[in-house]
Amino acid sequence: MELVADESVDFGIIQLLRNNNVIVFSIAESNARISDKEVMTIANSKLELLITEAKDFGELTHRLKLNHCGILINQIG
Repeated sequence: MELVADESVDFGIIQLLRNNNVIVFSIAESNARISDKEVMTIANSKLELLITEAKDFGELTHRLKLNHCGILINQIG
């Protein structure tokens, strides 16, 4: 499994996933401070699920109807 992690995702979660053989492309490590639309473009180009803690992605997908390969929004905490 491969995922794209938005920069809002706690690095501990990314590390836990990687420790369990999940390939995670971290926006914070490679493209920090890019827009949410750019994050979605990266996830779409990789055909990967996006994980995030930012509610803004719900707006992008529902109201603006931007394409995506799946978004998991963590709202715990």
